[in-house]
Amino acid sequence: MHKAAYRLHLPKERTTSVLFNSPHSGRDYPWTFLRESILDERTVRSSEDAFVDLLFANAPLCGAPLLAATAPRAFVDLNRSADELDPALIEGVRKTGHNPRVNSGLGVIPRVVANGRAIRSGKMPLTEAEDRLRTVWFPYHAKLQALLDENLAQCGEAILIDCHSMPHEAIESISRGKSTPQVVLGDRFGAAANTDIVDRVQEIFESAGLRVARNSPFAGAYITQHYGRPSKRQHAIQIELDRSLYMDEANVCPGRDFKGMQTLIASVVEQITEIGRFVATPLAAE
Repeated sequence: MHKAAYRLHLPKERTTSVLFNSPHSGRDYPWTFLRESILDERTVRSSEDAFVDLLFANAPLCGAPLLAATAPRAFVDLNRSADELDPALIEGVRKTGHNPRVNSGLGVIPRVVANGRAIRSGKMPLTEAEDRLRTVWFPYHAKLQALLDENLAQCGEAILIDCHSMPHEAIESISRGKSTPQVVLGDRFGAAANTDIVDRVQEIFESAGLRVARNSPFAGAYITQHYGRPSKRQHAIQIELDRSLYMDEANVCPGRDFKGMQTLIASVVEQITEIGRFVATPLAAE
């Protein structure tokens, strides 16, 4: 029996056009999936944005919904298109053009976790992949779009904050001696959100004492690209947090100062929701 594809945390009253989304923090691993994996559970969890949903948990108290995945990223990657199927993993799938994510094993049904470690040996039936999409991917994205539509109808605008985390080792190696960012904001180089909104989000993080970069090395993947429609007043911004700020990456558990980071992010969330507060104004009678 399949579990729900997401947990939706709603405010008592929606008072902002901002919506928070955590698609990679799911940690409900099906026992059949773990049984078939050639990795131990801790290694399987290496690609998980662990505890990100807990960092942003106060969003409903600020008048904003929080949508969080239940299924783990290693099972279904909700930040990929449903058609990004990997022919090296799934039987009966034909290669269609060059897709670097799929080729590296990071399609919608991942073949590998962090550092390219294979999740399982051999291929899976196409029916198994389709079942994962039917029970996880499609319900999740249907709910996400519904929430955005509700914000557009209520506020005349929707601002999606797509919440993720990044391995400290990866961001440190990319920095090459320069100041390592602790937060990376992705707006697809301006294509997914109005610049003034992204500027304000950056100012909020910087005022909290965090080093911020924009679009490098993470500009936003499927969710930011698909849902970011500034011309339709639907904006999407991806947030990547350095995992070393709040967790023990090696053991996939909260770090010593998790509570402190949770308090800091709670303040950031409160300020971000203010960006969309009272966006809609009543139309005057003609």
